[in-house]
Amino acid sequence: MADIQGSYDDLFLAVPTAFAGMLDAGDAGGSVAVLVDGEPVVDVWGGYADAGRTAPWRRDTIVDVWSVTKTMTALCALVLMDRGDLDPDAPVARYWPEFAAAGKDKVLVRHLLAHTAGLPDWDGSVEDLYDWPAATARLAARAPRWEPGTAAGYHSLTQGFLVGEVVRRVTGRGVGEFLADEVTGPLGADFHIGLPAGHDQRVAPAIPPAGRDEDYTSSAPGGPADSEAGNGVRVRDGNSLAWRRAQIPAASGYGNARSVALVQSVLACGGEVNGVRMLSPAGCDRAREEQFDGHDRVLGMPTRWGLGYGLFGNACGWGGWGGSLVMIDPGSRLVVAYVTHQMREPAEDTRGMEIVTAAYEGVRGLR
Repeated sequence: MADIQGSYDDLFLAVPTAFAGMLDAGDAGGSVAVLVDGEPVVDVWGGYADAGRTAPWRRDTIVDVWSVTKTMTALCALVLMDRGDLDPDAPVARYWPEFAAAGKDKVLVRHLLAHTAGLPDWDGSVEDLYDWPAATARLAARAPRWEPGTAAGYHSLTQGFLVGEVVRRVTGRGVGEFLADEVTGPLGADFHIGLPAGHDQRVAPAIPPAGRDEDYTSSAPGGPADSEAGNGVRVRDGNSLAWRRAQIPAASGYGNARSVALVQSVLACGGEVNGVRMLSPAGCDRAREEQFDGHDRVLGMPTRWGLGYGLFGNACGWGGWGGSLVMIDPGSRLVVAYVTHQMREPAEDTRGMEIVTAAYEGVRGLR
């Protein structure tokens, strides 16, 4: 069995066992964390941080978690809503006047968070993603593809700029700065949007699936590589320094399982973790208020969206390209996070849910 580092409660033995099995099956490396009541019952890592398998994955190794980043951006918006600084039912143009162009005057803040705003497509280059003013101006000028609020289509890259610009207009700070100042800083969580150079040596670069190279391109589950959900981002783009430095709040967040689980425990624990009050209980519940239930036009499959989170029964969360995932269950005060740099083909990747299933074995043991 693969050598696993870290610690775990014996009730949750199924989690490191499942993780070790993934490493034994060929995965390079990763980390897993399970928190109950904001306290770690699993905090493990293992494998290697490089494709050549020469550098061990360490306790502080971090990776790009891709679309798991969306849950961090959504939490920033929820914090502002809870403070009364952001109204989910307000037109986006109240905070971002230029956004009203091209018939978007009736797009609401909640539409941005629920992928129902009608702006799923990124029509610029990858390099254009690195220029925040240009990226947000491009989206402000666009016309929606459907009547906002009537349909959902996964805004794989655009959601972060849309929600992020509203955060910036309300607070005067970018999402990365707001997250650091108001969320990860107070919690002591090692998660970053817009990674400073001093952290580069800790990054485990993304590794394409077996048989693929760094030109491997993101795609929707079950969809072609050039689908709208992919928007043409390649592994080599995500591994570039420009990508790390940029704030792409839908896809360029760096952390490990421990930091992802700690931050999202805010929602699992009624808004307070380790003595830090981030949200009211009602503010937490808002994340799971259903905004859409039906066929997602971009993902090509049924989805349920809350305010910034996918809904799965009474739980919420989301996963990222390459396999990273976070699942939040307020009923059990549970958060499960799996973070990896070893990609698999989306249609074949069940690793995150295997970890979640294993975690619930431990939860049953607590009762």
